[in-house]
Amino acid sequence: MSQDSAPMLRVNKIGKDYPTEGGVFTALDELTFDVAEGELLCLVGPSGCGKTTLLRCVAGLMKPTRGEAIVDGTPVSGPPEATAVVFQEYGRSLFPWMRVGANVELPLRRLGLTRGERRERVTEALDLVGLSGTARSYPWQLSGGMQQRVAIARAIAYRPRLLLMDEPFAAVDAQTRADLEDLIRDLWRRLGVTIVFITHDIDESVYLGQRVLVLSSPPTTIRAEIEVDLGADRDQVDTRNDPAFAELRTRVWGEIQAAKREPSHGKRV
Repeated sequence: MSQDSAPMLRVNKIGKDYPTEGGVFTALDELTFDVAEGELLCLVGPSGCGKTTLLRCVAGLMKPTRGEAIVDGTPVSGPPEATAVVFQEYGRSLFPWMRVGANVELPLRRLGLTRGERRERVTEALDLVGLSGTARSYPWQLSGGMQQRVAIARAIAYRPRLLLMDEPFAAVDAQTRADLEDLIRDLWRRLGVTIVFITHDIDESVYLGQRVLVLSSPPTTIRAEIEVDLGADRDQVDTRNDPAFAELRTRVWGEIQAAKREPSHGKRV
């Protein structure tokens, strides 16, 4: 995408307030940033800084109090077209009584595809996430990491232009997490999809992203923007042992620690 092209996602002065007994709690305070088409952006910040609230506003699952999200040039007033979301709790997002193939196929039914076209997309998506031959299994028959791969397959079968991921690997073990991180980077490069990836893991944000946005404590704003210049080819050993990786993670860690020390914990008016 050229510098003059419109971004795939524009977050324009989004604010979100919640009523409290003492008045109003401001969770997000005029957040503004762009995500270029084809970019992989990571968002990190202190616990409770509103990362999930922001994602839900972008996904059209929650209405912001102020401002707007614009996806591919269209203001968000509901779930945007060509946008998919992968949540942290795969156990809740997959239907245990439906087979894997049916889970992946479910969102495709609203696209007006024929049965054969839907099955073709399901097979393709499961192949891409390394789950060939699992379509007839039930989610509960698979490991946690495999279930999250099913959730990712369901998202990419929809062929989104924007993929929103809310701490999708927080509930899996370290080895599975590393495998899933590499899977995401592989899918991103092969499919050309724009990804906004929310994580609380500093190392993960640096390993995955082209750019990391560090959020402040509430009322949340963008505290820092850090470009990740580690090259396109990354692996779990060499990349993480690169001095440049250590320098970047230290910068992100420092910004998050500074955010934790900020005195404000949301405006109450």
